[in-house]
Amino acid sequence: MRTSIATVSISGDLREKLEAIAAAGFDGVEIFENDFLAYDRSPADVRRMVADLGLEITLFQPFRDFEGLPEPQRRQAFDRAERKFDLMAELGAPLMLVCSSVAPAALGGIDRAAADFRELGERAARRGLRVGYEALAWGRHVNDHRDAWEVVRRADHPNVGIILDSFHSLSRRIDSNTIRSIPGDKIFIVQLADAPALDMDLLYWSRHFRNMPGEGDLPVVEFARAVAATGYSGPLSLEIFNDQFRSGSPRTIALDGHRSLIFLMDQVREAEPEVVPSGVTLPPRVPVKGVSFVEFTADEIEADTLRTMLGQLGFSRTGTHKSKSVERFSQGSINIVVNTEREGLAHAAYLTHGTSAYAMGLLVEDADATLARAKALHAQPFAQRVAPGELSIPAIRGVGGGVIYFLDERTDLARVWDIEFGSEPPGADAGLVGFDHIAQTMNYEEMLTWILFYRSIFVVDKGPMVDVIDPSGLVRSQVIESPGGAMRLTLNGAESHRTLAGRFIAETFGSSVQHIAFASSDIFTTAVFLRKSGLAPLEISQNYYDDLQARLGLDGAMLKRLADNHILYDRDANGEFFQLYTPNFGEGFFFEIVERRGGYAGYGAVNAPFRIAAQKRAIAPSSMPKR
Repeated sequence: MRTSIATVSISGDLREKLEAIAAAGFDGVEIFENDFLAYDRSPADVRRMVADLGLEITLFQPFRDFEGLPEPQRRQAFDRAERKFDLMAELGAPLMLVCSSVAPAALGGIDRAAADFRELGERAARRGLRVGYEALAWGRHVNDHRDAWEVVRRADHPNVGIILDSFHSLSRRIDSNTIRSIPGDKIFIVQLADAPALDMDLLYWSRHFRNMPGEGDLPVVEFARAVAATGYSGPLSLEIFNDQFRSGSPRTIALDGHRSLIFLMDQVREAEPEVVPSGVTLPPRVPVKGVSFVEFTADEIEADTLRTMLGQLGFSRTGTHKSKSVERFSQGSINIVVNTEREGLAHAAYLTHGTSAYAMGLLVEDADATLARAKALHAQPFAQRVAPGELSIPAIRGVGGGVIYFLDERTDLARVWDIEFGSEPPGADAGLVGFDHIAQTMNYEEMLTWILFYRSIFVVDKGPMVDVIDPSGLVRSQVIESPGGAMRLTLNGAESHRTLAGRFIAETFGSSVQHIAFASSDIFTTAVFLRKSGLAPLEISQNYYDDLQARLGLDGAMLKRLADNHILYDRDANGEFFQLYTPNFGEGFFFEIVERRGGYAGYGAVNAPFRIAAQKRAIAPSSMPKR
């Protein structure tokens, strides 16, 4: 598979873009005309720079409003094309993208357009160049790849072919199977983009909201399967217009792009192995059997506070590492690790972020295969010094520079607690039975990166984007969840530093785990335990419970139990959901306790504004005068 990306997809000047594209592992690059025009070097200089970076130019684009024009505009369009051919020859760009016309003067007619392309093909052939025709979704007369193919077919010229763009076809809901009848050698390049499902003007949608395959909601895999079935063997290229990407790190976005193409073709190969050329194959996406542990880093003073809170939550210290300043606290199937080492990544994470949940361990089917897949998808492997008799646990760097460890049950990794920690007897517990979900907070512009990261490595799906209302602004939230809920992650993207999520990022200097939700077998029993242990819950306004009664019609006894214990409540057609929160720990971190009854599958998003308001009151008590 040859990979390519349009320079318009990432930020920076042309040199920065090309360096990021080469560093990400792409084979080629589409030169977007404005990126070249804004650059202060000659076409020959750019050609050398591309070659020196080990890239090839796959396409020069776009050439607009060409076909179907009356005279004298038709002659002027061919004159424009000749000048672009001159530039392409200097750049070493072999293919020009001609997008379907939106010019008011353009005349319709397949044969008229075909005649124009036949002549353009003759002129391109004399230069050793090719031209490709792309149907814009908002084209005046041609806005469907089937019509574009008919123009190319009737032009009947070896230097004229079709360019397929997933966004233009999928945004108009054109059946991808119609591509299968196009000869692969007449497809000159394939451009790929995904997008969130939005109901808006096609041009605005395209110019601002495209994203990488796997980050959005369009059926890009079906599109790519249809392309593969034609026998097409040219480059797969990304053309992404996205406001976030234009302001993001060019290296990060380019790396995301290359990861997305690897993931896309892996899915196509899995679905239609007979039509995808053989090549490097990845270990399959990895099912997650559960979260094995979450690890905190802290200094000794803050570790004492954390130990106290864990004890109040019903955790017992069940082991101490035999060679490191690391302790294990357990309850049910939950393991919390507290690391107070003064060297290594944990200490570096503490110096950067303060006390934080910087690592988690996932139980997978095959830890080594998981690491192999993650590395093939550009995840950064992590390793550190291991003392004799200790285990080397496969791991990668995750959100905010943290660590994700992989454990399995087929090797000694299953015995990590026995091998490295020994054991201590547990005490009384609070009825917490497992991890329900882990919430990771990040800047909003990072969310697509982490959605793609998790989806490409693990067998998970993403939920719809949800707006969480903070009194100081919006937080975007999206769920990443494995089948059956063995791993649930909520990704919360902060757009404003004034929100609770934005403040957490600012205070901890970057993205991190902001809260951990534990599952309780009986949240009311848990609440009683917490009260007896001295852990006061986050106080929820009585106004919330008055509204709850009016909105859901709960009986008085249940409503009183909820209010007395500061438990939030939600329900849907399948079941009920109960939530209880601890006060903040450190710089905005907190624990959540939940109970799911029946088939409730949500996360209590309706309660988020009330929880956030309560947390803000706890951080900064109201200055309003008392009555």
